[in-house]
Amino acid sequence: MGVEIGGFDAYTISNVPSGSGLSSSAAFETLLGTIIDRHCNSGKAGAVEIAKIGQYSENVYFGKKSGLMDQMASSVGGFVFIDFAHPDDPKIRKIPFGFENTEYVLYITNTRGSHAELIDDYASIPLEMSKVAAFFGETHLRNVSEKDFLAAIPELRSSCSDRAILRAAHFFGENRTAQDEAKALAKNDLEEFLRLVRRSGESSAKWLQNLYSCSSPAEQGISLGLWASEQILGNDCAVRVHGGGFAGTIQAFVPLKSAKIYRDKMNRLFGDGSCRALKIRQFGGKQMFDI
Repeated sequence: MGVEIGGFDAYTISNVPSGSGLSSSAAFETLLGTIIDRHCNSGKAGAVEIAKIGQYSENVYFGKKSGLMDQMASSVGGFVFIDFAHPDDPKIRKIPFGFENTEYVLYITNTRGSHAELIDDYASIPLEMSKVAAFFGETHLRNVSEKDFLAAIPELRSSCSDRAILRAAHFFGENRTAQDEAKALAKNDLEEFLRLVRRSGESSAKWLQNLYSCSSPAEQGISLGLWASEQILGNDCAVRVHGGGFAGTIQAFVPLKSAKIYRDKMNRLFGDGSCRALKIRQFGGKQMFDI
């Protein structure tokens, strides 16, 4: 790529649990990319390029066929709306929103399942969606009309699995939901945002089917966490699978009045320290001070 590179000594600390779905790999990629960019290239690459390099390293060297979302969110920081129509030049819009001034707190609960052995589960999602796209002569569902997809479902069943069709249906619905969520946050309409979070979570569970691995159907920590959250909070929350799913973490937007009881009960279920409050940092990879 024509950039300068050099060696360095680094001592790193982190409170992000590895293999839990909290994008620990994207955070580490952003860290290394930012160090090299700042110390060898005067910060010329920037957040977007660092995210793309992180994705490349994960795809090629680690073997996980992840998209660009985790890396971009980690590298850019804050609430962002990202359009990946052109992966080499994604459109990014930052949304000025924070939970600090609301009556809710965002909790992430690590259900103690690991992502380490789930590469095949992750890979099956884009693979199956690509098969549906191929039916229409395309490589990505983004280029397929939802109207054409719905009309072709009877014929699709002869070349694609039912799960692939359901996952494609999730894709079309989730694209709309993401846009609606961004609009709700931009208008500071938290209640509408939480309603959309619930809808998105239901679609993930029913149609994307990423709450547990088919290879280990008896291990359903995410499903247990979602059920427990609803038992504790009733309808007074928005809770869903977090990250790529299959194992790891769930997210819950919890009213402040119920925060302590929720945290205590989830820690009792999954172990001390498993449930923690998160804040959305407004910046991504950043050099805090000169050395």
